[in-house]
Amino acid sequence: MTVNFSKVQDVLENYRFSIYEKNVERFLSAYAPDIHIYDCWGNWESKGITPWKANVEAWFNGLRADRVTLKVDFNDLVVEENLNLAFVHCAVTFAAHDIESGEKLRQITNRFTFGLRKDNDSWLITHTHSSLPINMETGKGLFNLR
Repeated sequence: MTVNFSKVQDVLENYRFSIYEKNVERFLSAYAPDIHIYDCWGNWESKGITPWKANVEAWFNGLRADRVTLKVDFNDLVVEENLNLAFVHCAVTFAAHDIESGEKLRQITNRFTFGLRKDNDSWLITHTHSSLPINMETGKGLFNLR
């Protein structure tokens, strides 16, 4: 799937809607082939679009199996960009809703940093880092501080 993201905000909207639709190809269309991801879920690190695709497929398939839709909200969004590079940091809230009733079942908020570069006049995500603060006594992530 070839998409042109002329603005950084287009990439973020693609992220939001492709997760809601559980559309793997649309989701991946905003990522560079040489993507490098530090994730706080599952794999510590993912290099390249192929392993990232496998992670995304597993994630979306899990959402389908749970019969939920995720609504994504960006909070405290900061975008810094020049002609060819952009840096985004924000808090991203993922709220799971039952597909049939629409009832909100749960939500988590992660901290995200995205690095983007412009290739052929289109913004692509080249690096993502998601994180959670850690409770130092238990060593567990703190999911809902926001």
